[in-house]
Amino acid sequence: MRQNYLPFGQPNFSDEEIGAVTKILQLGWIGMGQETIDFEEELAESLGVPFVVTVNSCTSALFLSLLTCGVTSGDEVICPSLTWCSTANVALYLRATPIFCDVDPQTLCATPELIEQKITSRTKVVIIVHFGGLAVNVNSIRQVVPNHISIVEDAAHALGAKFEDNKSVGASGNLTCFSFYANKNLSTGEGGAIALPDENVAEKLRSLRQHGMLVDAWKRFSHPKTMLMSQLVELGYKMNYTDLQASIGRVQLKRQEEFDNIRLKIAQHYYEKLCAFTPLISFQSDILSPNHARHLFIIKIKHEKLSRDDVLLELRSKNIGASIHYSPLHLMPLYAKQMQPSLINTEMVSKQIMTLPISARMSREDADYVTRTIKEIID
Repeated sequence: MRQNYLPFGQPNFSDEEIGAVTKILQLGWIGMGQETIDFEEELAESLGVPFVVTVNSCTSALFLSLLTCGVTSGDEVICPSLTWCSTANVALYLRATPIFCDVDPQTLCATPELIEQKITSRTKVVIIVHFGGLAVNVNSIRQVVPNHISIVEDAAHALGAKFEDNKSVGASGNLTCFSFYANKNLSTGEGGAIALPDENVAEKLRSLRQHGMLVDAWKRFSHPKTMLMSQLVELGYKMNYTDLQASIGRVQLKRQEEFDNIRLKIAQHYYEKLCAFTPLISFQSDILSPNHARHLFIIKIKHEKLSRDDVLLELRSKNIGASIHYSPLHLMPLYAKQMQPSLINTEMVSKQIMTLPISARMSREDADYVTRTIKEIID
């Protein structure tokens, strides 16, 4: 048995990231400044989108996106139940009601038909989740969602994912929210961003992330020959990014092809070795597709004698950080009191799915240990 624990996701940092942080520390400006501006511009170019606005988390990105869409008390926000809690919680922050929809059991993502069933006269926003890094066809969803209802994309898992037309997730024209949390494909420890095409909305988001001020600290203090005063134009929030984080992000962005190649090799190894156990083990659709970001590697356990939990606990006892993404939100105590209808697919797959470790820090030996251990458990 391996001696050290293998987490399900780890960042890959090199001397270049360390050097970039050191440079910012030596310059002395560590808050939101030029480094953040440069990161936003480079990320926007990478995604093929006009504007990127960074914030302190993907949760903040989702919250500000709903806010700019005009979500308020009495509105309904449709989202999958199979997602991280932030996707639904941001609706509650604005006193709106999350309406949970089911997912396809193969893709683990919502479909146009499942979303359409939940639309009412009170629907204000539909949040699409690109689960695990699989890009959802947003054009097909727009065909069933009336134009007066906004679509917001939760792409916390999907930096680097592409649609069928080879367009990057983020460049669809919708407000698209990314995460740079510790285990994400691009990690800056914490942080998030919103990709969007509209300059006026981008300016509004920049103001909202910084208390509702038109002039942020970098503009006020970096021009010694002028006096720029801050004016509060609306109620905003403290949700800005920092140059410390951006310095890491700029390096991580340049290394995305390297990271994607490592993740692909890990996924290919898992798929090749575990295919021998089908139908006891099955995989998320298109997990080896070049368009999949492979933030998560999800398998489903369907065994008469071994439950998913049995396999998960056995893996953890062998120092393998297998995990569950996710338990259904509509069954959580916070939301169960709403008495929403049963979601058959979500409730079924939530008892079967398990996340295997995958990250750009993993080795082939790590992946081989995982598959050998699974084989021992099932045998």
